[in-house]
Amino acid sequence: MTRLAVTGHRGLSDETSSLISAALHIEINKHTNSELVGLSCLADGADTLFAQAILDHGGALHVIVPAQKYRDGLPAQHHPSYDALIGQAVEIVRLDHVESNPDAHMDASLYMLAEADELVAVWDGQPARDYGGTADVVSAARDQGIPVTVVWPVGAERD
Repeated sequence: MTRLAVTGHRGLSDETSSLISAALHIEINKHTNSELVGLSCLADGADTLFAQAILDHGGALHVIVPAQKYRDGLPAQHHPSYDALIGQAVEIVRLDHVESNPDAHMDASLYMLAEADELVAVWDGQPARDYGGTADVVSAARDQGIPVTVVWPVGAERD
């Protein structure tokens, strides 16, 4: 069994989302020779693109919900995608946080890392904009000796 966790940027343009989706499918396809589990918080952007790619490749989706108010803190236009994907999860872990804030998000990422064999980071290589951002999760994975695969295709742009 291969357990892949994801971290990555949110608020991606349609063009960047298409580039990242294609790159994630290529990366995930490398792991389809074993039972595949994807760990995601299902935020808009990289988390959702990763979760869909896991499902497209026949993998099992495990969702980590950082806080009780997590969905409420996501963009309203993302709610249908979030709801559809969480409905396809074979496992849902809900952390004890109430508010959806950087501490809750980092705790969810650390939970994923504890369960993962590898981290897939949809990352432009820049520092995190807030605590618990992509760079922080990549750093935590590296500190723990978890392999990190960075996915940032040519032409991708971050807002």
